[in-house]
Amino acid sequence: MCASCGIATHVPAVAAPRKFAALRNPDCRPYLFGAALAMMADNIEHVITYWVLWQKFHSPALAGFQVISHWVPFLFFSVYFGALADRFDCRRVIQAAQGLFMLVSVAWGALFLTGSLRIWEACLLLVLHGLAGSLWGPGEQLMLHDFVGDDQLPSAVRLNATFRSLGVLFGPVVGSVLLLGLGPTAGIFANVAFYLPLTLFLFRTRFTGHTRDGGVRAKRIGLVDSVRVLREVRANRPLVTMILLGGLGSFFVGASMQSSMPIFAQDLGAGSAGTAYGVLLFANGAGGVIGGILLEATGRIQPSVPAAMLSTGVYGLSTLLFAVSGSYPLAVALLVIGGVANLASMSIGQTVVQLLAPPADRGRVIGVYGMSANGLRFGSGITVGLFGAVVGIHWSLALSAAALCLGTAVAAIATRAPADRGR
Repeated sequence: MCASCGIATHVPAVAAPRKFAALRNPDCRPYLFGAALAMMADNIEHVITYWVLWQKFHSPALAGFQVISHWVPFLFFSVYFGALADRFDCRRVIQAAQGLFMLVSVAWGALFLTGSLRIWEACLLLVLHGLAGSLWGPGEQLMLHDFVGDDQLPSAVRLNATFRSLGVLFGPVVGSVLLLGLGPTAGIFANVAFYLPLTLFLFRTRFTGHTRDGGVRAKRIGLVDSVRVLREVRANRPLVTMILLGGLGSFFVGASMQSSMPIFAQDLGAGSAGTAYGVLLFANGAGGVIGGILLEATGRIQPSVPAAMLSTGVYGLSTLLFAVSGSYPLAVALLVIGGVANLASMSIGQTVVQLLAPPADRGRVIGVYGMSANGLRFGSGITVGLFGAVVGIHWSLALSAAALCLGTAVAAIATRAPADRGR
Protein backbone atom coordinates (compact mmCIF):
# COMPACT_ATOMS: atom_id res chain seq x y z
CA MET A 1 0.00 0.00 0.00
CA CYS A 2 1.22 3.48 -0.88
CA ALA A 3 1.04 5.28 2.47
CA SER A 4 0.80 8.75 0.97
CA CYS A 5 -1.88 8.06 -1.66
CA GLY A 6 -3.91 5.16 -0.29
CA ILE A 7 -3.58 3.11 -3.47
CA ALA A 8 -2.53 -0.52 -3.24
CA THR A 9 0.82 -1.25 -4.87
CA HIS A 10 0.45 -5.02 -5.04
CA VAL A 11 -2.34 -6.84 -6.83
CA PRO A 12 -4.61 -8.36 -4.15
CA ALA A 13 -4.87 -12.13 -4.32
CA VAL A 14 -8.36 -13.25 -5.32
CA ALA A 15 -9.85 -16.68 -4.87
CA ALA A 16 -10.16 -18.66 -8.09
CA PRO A 17 -13.85 -18.27 -9.01
CA ARG A 18 -16.01 -20.92 -10.63
CA LYS A 19 -15.68 -21.14 -14.38
CA PHE A 20 -17.93 -18.58 -16.09
CA ALA A 21 -18.73 -17.25 -12.61
CA ALA A 22 -19.95 -13.86 -13.83
CA LEU A 23 -22.25 -15.53 -16.34
CA ARG A 24 -23.77 -17.56 -13.52
CA ASN A 25 -24.35 -14.36 -11.53
CA PRO A 26 -28.03 -13.38 -12.04
CA ASP A 27 -27.25 -9.70 -11.55
CA CYS A 28 -24.31 -9.55 -13.96
CA ARG A 29 -25.61 -11.88 -16.68
CA PRO A 30 -28.29 -9.52 -18.12
CA TYR A 31 -25.75 -6.73 -18.23
CA LEU A 32 -23.30 -8.82 -20.25
CA PHE A 33 -25.93 -9.66 -22.87
CA GLY A 34 -27.20 -6.08 -22.99
CA ALA A 35 -23.67 -4.72 -23.39
CA ALA A 36 -23.02 -7.15 -26.25
CA LEU A 37 -26.12 -5.90 -28.07
CA ALA A 38 -25.16 -2.28 -27.47
CA MET A 39 -21.66 -2.91 -28.78
CA MET A 40 -23.16 -4.62 -31.82
CA ALA A 41 -25.32 -1.54 -32.37
CA ASP A 42 -22.22 0.63 -32.16
CA ASN A 43 -20.62 -1.38 -34.97
CA ILE A 44 -23.84 -1.54 -36.99
CA GLU A 45 -23.89 2.25 -37.00
CA HIS A 46 -20.31 2.31 -38.29
CA VAL A 47 -21.21 -0.02 -41.16
CA ILE A 48 -24.22 2.00 -42.29
CA THR A 49 -22.91 5.52 -41.74
CA TYR A 50 -19.44 4.93 -43.16
CA TRP A 51 -20.98 3.48 -46.33
CA VAL A 52 -23.38 6.43 -46.72
CA LEU A 53 -20.66 8.99 -46.05
CA TRP A 54 -18.35 7.48 -48.64
CA GLN A 55 -21.13 7.23 -51.23
CA LYS A 56 -22.16 10.85 -50.67
CA PHE A 57 -18.86 12.68 -50.17
CA HIS A 58 -16.05 10.37 -51.44
CA SER A 59 -13.76 12.09 -48.93
CA PRO A 60 -10.61 10.30 -47.68
CA ALA A 61 -10.21 13.11 -45.14
CA LEU A 62 -13.65 12.38 -43.73
CA ALA A 63 -12.79 8.68 -43.61
CA GLY A 64 -9.74 9.54 -41.51
CA PHE A 65 -11.82 11.79 -39.28
CA GLN A 66 -14.14 8.85 -38.59
CA VAL A 67 -11.33 7.05 -36.78
CA ILE A 68 -10.07 10.17 -35.00
CA SER A 69 -13.52 11.21 -33.78
CA HIS A 70 -14.18 7.75 -32.36
CA TRP A 71 -11.05 7.57 -30.18
CA VAL A 72 -9.95 11.13 -29.34
CA PRO A 73 -12.87 11.63 -26.87
CA PHE A 74 -11.40 8.76 -24.85
CA LEU A 75 -8.10 10.64 -24.74
CA PHE A 76 -9.53 13.94 -23.54
CA PHE A 77 -12.55 12.96 -21.45
CA SER A 78 -11.91 9.51 -19.92
CA VAL A 79 -10.64 10.88 -16.61
CA TYR A 80 -13.52 13.34 -16.31
CA PHE A 81 -16.11 10.70 -17.22
CA GLY A 82 -14.45 8.43 -14.66
CA ALA A 83 -15.02 11.19 -12.11
CA LEU A 84 -18.70 11.29 -13.09
CA ALA A 85 -18.90 7.54 -12.51
CA ASP A 86 -17.24 7.99 -9.11
CA ARG A 87 -19.66 10.72 -8.09
CA PHE A 88 -23.02 9.64 -9.51
CA ASP A 89 -25.20 6.57 -9.94
CA CYS A 90 -23.47 4.58 -12.69
CA ARG A 91 -26.81 3.28 -13.94
CA ARG A 92 -27.78 6.80 -14.94
CA VAL A 93 -24.34 7.58 -16.39
CA ILE A 94 -24.53 4.52 -18.65
CA GLN A 95 -28.15 5.30 -19.58
CA ALA A 96 -27.05 8.80 -20.56
CA ALA A 97 -24.39 7.25 -22.82
CA GLN A 98 -26.91 4.84 -24.35
CA GLY A 99 -29.37 7.70 -24.82
CA LEU A 100 -26.71 9.67 -26.67
CA PHE A 101 -25.99 6.65 -28.89
CA MET A 102 -29.71 6.39 -29.73
CA LEU A 103 -30.04 10.14 -30.32
CA VAL A 104 -27.14 10.03 -32.78
CA SER A 105 -28.70 7.08 -34.67
CA VAL A 106 -32.03 8.90 -34.89
CA ALA A 107 -30.27 12.06 -36.11
CA TRP A 108 -28.45 10.07 -38.81
CA GLY A 109 -31.79 8.57 -39.87
CA ALA A 110 -33.48 11.97 -40.06
CA LEU A 111 -30.66 13.40 -42.18
CA PHE A 112 -30.68 10.34 -44.47
CA LEU A 113 -34.45 10.59 -44.82
CA THR A 114 -34.43 14.27 -45.79
CA GLY A 115 -31.29 14.01 -47.94
CA SER A 116 -29.88 17.08 -46.20
CA LEU A 117 -26.71 15.61 -44.69
CA ARG A 118 -23.72 17.95 -44.82
CA ILE A 119 -20.11 17.32 -43.82
CA TRP A 120 -20.21 19.48 -40.69
CA GLU A 121 -23.30 17.61 -39.48
CA ALA A 122 -21.60 14.29 -40.12
CA CYS A 123 -18.53 15.43 -38.16
CA LEU A 124 -20.69 16.57 -35.24
CA LEU A 125 -22.53 13.25 -35.07
CA LEU A 126 -19.28 11.30 -35.31
CA VAL A 127 -17.87 13.25 -32.36
CA LEU A 128 -21.05 12.75 -30.31
CA HIS A 129 -20.88 9.01 -31.02
CA GLY A 130 -17.29 8.95 -29.76
CA LEU A 131 -18.30 10.90 -26.64
CA ALA A 132 -21.03 8.34 -25.90
CA GLY A 133 -18.51 5.51 -26.03
CA SER A 134 -16.06 7.26 -23.71
CA LEU A 135 -18.86 8.14 -21.25
CA TRP A 136 -19.96 4.49 -21.11
CA GLY A 137 -16.55 2.97 -20.29
CA PRO A 138 -15.76 3.93 -16.66
CA GLY A 139 -19.34 3.46 -15.44
CA GLU A 140 -19.43 0.02 -17.00
CA GLN A 141 -16.33 -1.12 -15.13
CA LEU A 142 -17.68 0.15 -11.82
CA MET A 143 -20.94 -1.71 -12.43
CA LEU A 144 -19.07 -4.95 -13.14
CA HIS A 145 -17.21 -4.66 -9.84
CA ASP A 146 -20.44 -3.87 -8.02
CA PHE A 147 -22.21 -6.88 -9.54
CA VAL A 148 -19.58 -9.48 -8.58
CA GLY A 149 -17.00 -8.11 -6.12
CA ASP A 150 -13.25 -8.73 -6.06
CA ASP A 151 -13.29 -12.53 -6.24
CA GLN A 152 -15.33 -12.75 -9.44
CA LEU A 153 -14.04 -9.52 -11.00
CA PRO A 154 -11.53 -11.27 -13.33
CA SER A 155 -14.39 -13.39 -14.69
CA ALA A 156 -16.67 -10.38 -15.12
CA VAL A 157 -14.07 -8.27 -16.94
CA ARG A 158 -13.01 -11.21 -19.13
CA LEU A 159 -16.57 -12.17 -20.06
CA ASN A 160 -17.55 -8.55 -20.65
CA ALA A 161 -14.60 -8.22 -23.06
CA THR A 162 -15.65 -11.50 -24.71
CA PHE A 163 -19.26 -10.39 -25.13
CA ARG A 164 -18.06 -7.06 -26.51
CA SER A 165 -15.90 -8.98 -28.98
CA LEU A 166 -19.03 -10.86 -30.04
CA GLY A 167 -20.71 -7.52 -30.65
CA VAL A 168 -17.75 -6.34 -32.71
CA LEU A 169 -17.70 -9.64 -34.61
CA PHE A 170 -21.40 -9.73 -35.51
CA GLY A 171 -22.02 -5.99 -35.77
CA PRO A 172 -20.68 -5.74 -39.34
CA VAL A 173 -22.70 -8.83 -40.34
CA VAL A 174 -25.98 -7.50 -38.94
CA GLY A 175 -25.16 -4.01 -40.22
CA SER A 176 -24.67 -5.34 -43.73
CA VAL A 177 -27.98 -7.23 -43.53
CA LEU A 178 -29.80 -4.09 -42.40
CA LEU A 179 -28.09 -1.99 -45.04
CA LEU A 180 -28.95 -4.38 -47.87
CA GLY A 181 -32.35 -5.50 -46.58
CA LEU A 182 -33.87 -2.28 -45.24
CA GLY A 183 -31.65 0.40 -46.74
CA PRO A 184 -29.54 2.90 -44.79
CA THR A 185 -32.43 5.02 -43.49
CA ALA A 186 -34.66 2.26 -42.13
CA GLY A 187 -31.56 0.31 -41.06
CA ILE A 188 -30.18 3.10 -38.89
CA PHE A 189 -33.59 3.64 -37.28
CA ALA A 190 -33.88 -0.10 -36.59
CA ASN A 191 -30.45 0.00 -34.97
CA VAL A 192 -31.88 2.01 -32.05
CA ALA A 193 -33.66 -1.12 -30.80
CA PHE A 194 -30.34 -2.84 -30.03
CA TYR A 195 -29.51 -0.20 -27.40
CA LEU A 196 -32.78 -0.67 -25.52
CA PRO A 197 -32.20 -3.96 -23.60
CA LEU A 198 -29.22 -2.56 -21.66
CA THR A 199 -30.95 0.78 -21.07
CA LEU A 200 -34.10 -0.88 -19.73
CA PHE A 201 -32.18 -3.40 -17.59
CA LEU A 202 -30.48 -0.53 -15.76
CA PHE A 203 -33.89 0.62 -14.54
CA ARG A 204 -34.41 -2.80 -12.95
CA THR A 205 -31.11 -3.56 -11.24
CA ARG A 206 -30.49 -2.39 -7.68
CA PHE A 207 -26.73 -2.04 -8.21
CA THR A 208 -25.44 1.50 -8.71
CA GLY A 209 -21.70 0.92 -9.14
CA HIS A 210 -21.14 1.88 -5.50
CA THR A 211 -23.28 -0.42 -3.33
CA ARG A 212 -20.55 -3.02 -2.68
CA ASP A 213 -18.19 -0.30 -1.40
CA GLY A 214 -20.76 0.97 1.06
CA GLY A 215 -21.84 3.82 -1.18
CA VAL A 216 -18.39 5.44 -1.14
CA ARG A 217 -18.32 8.19 -3.74
CA ALA A 218 -15.99 10.97 -4.71
CA LYS A 219 -17.02 14.35 -3.37
CA ARG A 220 -15.65 16.40 -6.24
CA ILE A 221 -15.30 16.00 -9.98
CA GLY A 222 -13.27 19.09 -10.76
CA LEU A 223 -10.06 19.38 -12.73
CA VAL A 224 -7.91 19.88 -9.62
CA ASP A 225 -9.17 16.68 -8.03
CA SER A 226 -8.58 14.76 -11.27
CA VAL A 227 -4.99 16.04 -11.36
CA ARG A 228 -4.60 14.77 -7.79
CA VAL A 229 -5.62 11.29 -8.90
CA LEU A 230 -3.22 11.45 -11.84
CA ARG A 231 -0.36 12.28 -9.45
CA GLU A 232 -1.29 9.42 -7.15
CA VAL A 233 -1.44 6.98 -10.06
CA ARG A 234 2.02 8.10 -11.16
CA ALA A 235 3.43 6.97 -7.81
CA ASN A 236 2.02 3.45 -8.19
CA ARG A 237 4.33 1.27 -10.28
CA PRO A 238 1.90 -1.61 -11.05
CA LEU A 239 -0.77 0.86 -12.17
CA VAL A 240 1.72 2.80 -14.29
CA THR A 241 2.81 -0.48 -15.89
CA MET A 242 -0.78 -1.41 -16.79
CA ILE A 243 -1.46 2.05 -18.18
CA LEU A 244 1.79 1.96 -20.16
CA LEU A 245 1.06 -1.49 -21.62
CA GLY A 246 -2.44 -0.43 -22.62
CA GLY A 247 -1.07 2.70 -24.27
CA LEU A 248 1.67 0.85 -26.14
CA GLY A 249 -0.76 -1.60 -27.74
CA SER A 250 -3.21 1.18 -28.47
CA PHE A 251 -0.73 3.59 -30.05
CA PHE A 252 1.35 1.19 -32.12
CA VAL A 253 -1.31 -1.26 -33.34
CA GLY A 254 -4.69 -0.12 -32.00
CA ALA A 255 -7.36 0.37 -34.65
CA SER A 256 -5.01 -0.08 -37.60
CA MET A 257 -5.55 -3.81 -38.11
CA GLN A 258 -9.13 -3.51 -39.35
CA SER A 259 -8.49 -0.50 -41.56
CA SER A 260 -5.44 -2.09 -43.22
CA MET A 261 -7.02 -5.52 -43.72
CA PRO A 262 -8.15 -4.90 -47.35
CA ILE A 263 -4.51 -4.44 -48.35
CA PHE A 264 -3.42 -7.65 -46.64
CA ALA A 265 -6.38 -9.47 -48.20
CA GLN A 266 -5.30 -8.35 -51.63
CA ASP A 267 -1.70 -9.42 -51.02
CA LEU A 268 -2.56 -12.73 -49.32
CA GLY A 269 -5.89 -13.54 -50.93
CA ALA A 270 -6.58 -17.15 -51.80
CA GLY A 271 -9.05 -16.85 -54.64
CA SER A 272 -11.47 -13.94 -54.32
CA ALA A 273 -9.98 -10.93 -52.57
CA GLY A 274 -13.41 -10.20 -51.06
CA THR A 275 -13.57 -13.66 -49.53
CA ALA A 276 -10.04 -13.37 -48.22
CA TYR A 277 -10.90 -10.00 -46.68
CA GLY A 278 -13.95 -11.44 -44.92
CA VAL A 279 -12.03 -14.40 -43.53
CA LEU A 280 -9.22 -12.18 -42.23
CA LEU A 281 -11.69 -9.84 -40.54
CA PHE A 282 -13.54 -12.78 -39.01
CA ALA A 283 -10.29 -14.31 -37.74
CA ASN A 284 -9.28 -11.01 -36.20
CA GLY A 285 -12.58 -10.74 -34.31
CA ALA A 286 -12.97 -14.43 -33.56
CA GLY A 287 -9.63 -14.51 -31.75
CA GLY A 288 -11.03 -12.25 -29.05
CA VAL A 289 -14.10 -14.44 -28.59
CA ILE A 290 -12.08 -17.66 -28.55
CA GLY A 291 -9.58 -16.12 -26.16
CA GLY A 292 -12.23 -15.05 -23.69
CA ILE A 293 -13.88 -18.48 -23.70
CA LEU A 294 -10.56 -20.31 -23.33
CA LEU A 295 -9.32 -18.08 -20.52
CA GLU A 296 -12.61 -18.38 -18.69
CA ALA A 297 -12.91 -22.13 -19.18
CA THR A 298 -9.37 -22.94 -18.04
CA GLY A 299 -8.95 -20.33 -15.32
CA ARG A 300 -5.21 -20.82 -15.59
CA ILE A 301 -4.18 -17.18 -16.03
CA GLN A 302 -4.70 -15.01 -12.96
CA PRO A 303 -4.67 -11.19 -13.13
CA SER A 304 -1.10 -10.03 -12.54
CA VAL A 305 1.44 -7.65 -14.00
CA PRO A 306 3.63 -10.46 -15.46
CA ALA A 307 0.58 -12.07 -17.12
CA ALA A 308 -0.36 -8.73 -18.70
CA MET A 309 3.20 -8.27 -19.98
CA LEU A 310 3.37 -11.75 -21.43
CA SER A 311 0.04 -11.46 -23.25
CA THR A 312 0.96 -8.00 -24.59
CA GLY A 313 4.28 -9.39 -25.85
CA VAL A 314 2.52 -12.30 -27.59
CA TYR A 315 0.09 -9.83 -29.18
CA GLY A 316 2.98 -7.75 -30.51
CA LEU A 317 4.91 -10.77 -31.77
CA SER A 318 1.92 -12.35 -33.52
CA THR A 319 1.14 -9.01 -35.18
CA LEU A 320 4.75 -8.70 -36.33
CA LEU A 321 4.70 -12.20 -37.83
CA PHE A 322 1.34 -11.50 -39.50
CA ALA A 323 2.74 -8.35 -41.11
CA VAL A 324 5.67 -10.20 -42.70
CA SER A 325 3.86 -13.46 -43.47
CA GLY A 326 3.42 -14.46 -47.09
CA SER A 327 1.18 -17.42 -46.27
CA TYR A 328 -2.57 -16.90 -46.12
CA PRO A 329 -3.33 -19.85 -43.75
CA LEU A 330 -0.51 -18.75 -41.44
CA ALA A 331 -1.80 -15.18 -41.48
CA VAL A 332 -5.28 -16.36 -40.44
CA ALA A 333 -3.81 -18.42 -37.59
CA LEU A 334 -1.69 -15.50 -36.41
CA LEU A 335 -4.74 -13.21 -36.35
CA VAL A 336 -6.57 -15.69 -34.13
CA ILE A 337 -3.56 -15.95 -31.80
CA GLY A 338 -3.26 -12.17 -31.72
CA GLY A 339 -6.94 -11.83 -30.88
CA VAL A 340 -6.56 -14.24 -27.96
CA ALA A 341 -3.50 -12.40 -26.65
CA ASN A 342 -5.07 -8.96 -27.10
CA LEU A 343 -8.18 -9.93 -25.16
CA ALA A 344 -6.02 -11.42 -22.40
CA SER A 345 -3.90 -8.28 -22.23
CA MET A 346 -6.87 -5.92 -22.06
CA SER A 347 -8.92 -7.95 -19.59
CA ILE A 348 -5.97 -8.57 -17.27
CA GLY A 349 -4.97 -4.91 -17.38
CA GLN A 350 -8.50 -3.74 -16.66
CA THR A 351 -8.84 -6.19 -13.77
CA VAL A 352 -5.52 -5.23 -12.17
CA VAL A 353 -6.39 -1.55 -12.42
CA GLN A 354 -9.73 -2.11 -10.69
CA LEU A 355 -8.22 -4.24 -7.93
CA LEU A 356 -5.55 -1.64 -7.18
CA ALA A 357 -7.77 1.44 -7.33
CA PRO A 358 -9.22 2.92 -4.10
CA PRO A 359 -13.05 2.76 -4.06
CA ALA A 360 -13.61 6.52 -3.98
CA ASP A 361 -11.37 7.10 -7.02
CA ARG A 362 -11.94 3.86 -8.93
CA GLY A 363 -13.75 5.55 -11.81
CA ARG A 364 -11.01 8.13 -12.30
CA VAL A 365 -8.26 5.53 -12.15
CA ILE A 366 -10.18 3.48 -14.72
CA GLY A 367 -10.51 6.69 -16.72
CA VAL A 368 -6.73 7.12 -16.74
CA TYR A 369 -6.37 3.56 -18.02
CA GLY A 370 -9.06 4.18 -20.65
CA MET A 371 -7.34 7.39 -21.72
CA SER A 372 -4.25 5.34 -22.51
CA ALA A 373 -5.71 2.03 -23.71
CA ASN A 374 -8.46 3.61 -25.86
CA GLY A 375 -7.58 7.28 -26.38
CA LEU A 376 -4.19 6.57 -27.92
CA ARG A 377 -5.74 4.37 -30.62
CA PHE A 378 -5.82 7.37 -32.91
CA GLY A 379 -2.02 7.14 -32.96
CA SER A 380 -2.14 3.87 -34.89
CA GLY A 381 -3.46 5.87 -37.81
CA ILE A 382 -0.07 7.61 -37.79
CA THR A 383 2.26 4.74 -36.89
CA VAL A 384 0.65 2.29 -39.31
CA GLY A 385 -1.58 4.32 -41.65
CA LEU A 386 0.39 7.47 -42.55
CA PHE A 387 3.77 5.78 -42.17
CA GLY A 388 2.42 2.95 -44.33
CA ALA A 389 1.82 5.40 -47.15
CA VAL A 390 5.58 6.02 -47.15
CA VAL A 391 7.11 2.59 -46.57
CA GLY A 392 4.19 0.26 -47.31
CA ILE A 393 1.60 -1.16 -44.93
CA HIS A 394 3.50 -4.41 -44.34
CA TRP A 395 6.58 -2.56 -43.19
CA SER A 396 4.71 0.01 -41.11
CA LEU A 397 2.70 -2.64 -39.25
CA ALA A 398 5.79 -4.80 -38.75
CA LEU A 399 7.83 -1.90 -37.36
CA SER A 400 4.94 -0.77 -35.14
CA ALA A 401 4.51 -4.30 -33.78
CA ALA A 402 8.27 -4.49 -33.18
CA ALA A 403 8.06 -1.22 -31.25
CA LEU A 404 5.26 -2.73 -29.16
CA CYS A 405 7.43 -5.79 -28.39
CA LEU A 406 10.40 -3.59 -27.52
CA GLY A 407 8.30 -1.31 -25.30
CA THR A 408 6.85 -4.31 -23.48
CA ALA A 409 10.34 -5.74 -22.91
CA VAL A 410 11.59 -2.39 -21.56
CA ALA A 411 8.59 -2.20 -19.23
CA ALA A 412 9.30 -5.72 -17.98
CA ILE A 413 12.97 -4.87 -17.30
CA ALA A 414 12.01 -1.63 -15.53
CA THR A 415 9.51 -3.47 -13.35
CA ARG A 416 12.05 -6.08 -12.29
CA ALA A 417 14.95 -3.68 -11.78
CA PRO A 418 14.18 -2.51 -8.20
CA ALA A 419 13.77 -6.10 -6.99
CA ASP A 420 17.06 -7.12 -8.63
CA ARG A 421 18.93 -4.20 -7.04
CA GLY A 422 17.55 -5.08 -3.68
CA ARG A 423 19.03 -8.61 -3.66
